[in-house]
This record gives sequence, structure tokens and C-alpha cells, in this order.
Amino acid sequence: MRLNFARKGRALCPAFLFVAAAAVLLSGCSLFDPGGNRDNLLKQAAGQNWRSQITKAEPFEIFTLARGANSGAALTVYIEGDGHAFLTRNVASPDPTPRRPVGLRLALADPAPNILYLARPCQYAKLASKPPCNPRYWTTARFSAEVIGALSAAIDSAKAALQSKSVELVGYSGGGSAAALVAARRGDVGRLITIAANLDTDLWTRSLGVSPMKLSRNPATIAAAIRHIPQLHLAGSDDEIVAPSIGLSFLKSANLSAAAHFKIIDGYSHTCCWHEDWRRRIGRMRAALGLAPGS
Repeated sequence: MRLNFARKGRALCPAFLFVAAAAVLLSGCSLFDPGGNRDNLLKQAAGQNWRSQITKAEPFEIFTLARGANSGAALTVYIEGDGHAFLTRNVASPDPTPRRPVGLRLALADPAPNILYLARPCQYAKLASKPPCNPRYWTTARFSAEVIGALSAAIDSAKAALQSKSVELVGYSGGGSAAALVAARRGDVGRLITIAANLDTDLWTRSLGVSPMKLSRNPATIAAAIRHIPQLHLAGSDDEIVAPSIGLSFLKSANLSAAAHFKIIDGYSHTCCWHEDWRRRIGRMRAALGLAPGS
């Protein structure tokens, strides 16, 4: 199914592709949007009384932002994308922190009462006390057992602090793949939403002609195990980094109907323009998927 959220008359520019196990240079059009800049988003979060914290989740220390106003309500967790993983096709970045964190921008627009923004391990490392991570954790091992376990542990900490009974997972790009893998470890996930996610990493690396991520687990292998979770996966019609076929492959592995669980947004690329009208869109998706247990 295709949904057209693009405004008439707007010129959409495609993302420039720079691949090394999914390296991404942000689209030229997004660079003219200061609202998506990391520093501006962090200032916005501070101004809205989000609490920043370095959460210990062995073997990592993970940067988080949290906003909680309703003790006991469901916890919505946004998992960030892969960030600035590579400098060139063959050279890993020394710092995977996203320059334009789409996941954070979506989290800030969400009206849910309890939200946890979860950076990926090794992102925002300058804010943590541990030495820099091994680059494998943002390249070949980005979906390893250590990474997924640490993300789940960070969720446990926030969930306990807010006395939440259930969790809603929302993941952008690689954060969507991480969200699916986290969901497979937990029994409290009431809803799963992914945006431009590489949900079949084997197919994804083959389609881009890059090396497989042998130290990571492919979300498609656990798709059937989480088919009972209410879920919706969004893809951009113009995404040159994660084609819609990747998400469709995941749904095929889960034996789920694409018509009910997969939406292609006309005119959207990998980075443009998921934040637009996100408040309304996330509300519509929640209504379509039903309330999470305990919410």
C-alpha cells in the first residue's frame, strides 16, 4: 500500500548513497533544514525538560533521553539509526554519533506521556565515561547479541523507573532492525513500529553489494517469533538505501500480510521527510494497531 504524505509542489531530493555496510551521507535537501541538526535537537530536548542520562548496560554505557509524566503508563522507546558509521566505503568512522538524528527528532514530536530515546551503543561517546567502543559495534556487529542485550537492559532500567507495564518500540533505520530483535527477547512489547528499517540484513547487504554482517543477527530470522506483536513498518518509495523490498522480505518471513503491516510513503527517501506531521501520523498508527497492554 502506498500513502502520499508529500505536500504538493515540494521538490524532494534523493539521498546520496555512500555504502560500506550501510554508510549513509545525508541528503542534500536535509542539510538546509537546521531543525534536524543534532545540537539543535539536544537543545530542544533540554528546553522541554527531557532528562539526559548515561545508562550502564553492560558491556556499554548508552546515552538516553527520557520524558515521563505518567507513572504506570506504557513506555514508548525510540531507537536511533546507525548514525555516522563510515567515513568512506572501507573506513569506519571514529564516532558513530548521528549528525542529524532522525530517531531523536521523531521522539521529540511524539505526544506520548512516557518516552525513552535510546541511542545506539557507542553513539554520543563523548558524553560517556568509558573509553571509545570497538568499531565492530557500529559496523559488522551492530546487531550482535551484546548490542541487543544492552538495548534491552537500558529499556528495563527506564521501565522500572516509570513503573511501566508494557513497551512500545519505535525504530528508525538500523534502529528499526534493533527494535525487532529487542522485541524477540521480551514479553512486554505491545506494539512495534519501524521506519526505513533494514529488516532483512542478508538481503540488504546483497542488494547493496557489500559484505554481510556476520557478527550480527538478521531480524528476518526472528520475524515469525514476533508475528503476534501488533506491528507496522514504513518505507519510503524513493529510499535508495533501504528499498521497500527489504521490509517486504521480513514480512514474508513472518507470514504477515503486507497490506495490513507495511506502508510505502510516496516521495520519501531514507532521511526525508519522516519528521513531517509525525505527531499526527504516530497517533493514526497507534489507533490502527490498538492500545498496547497496560496503556
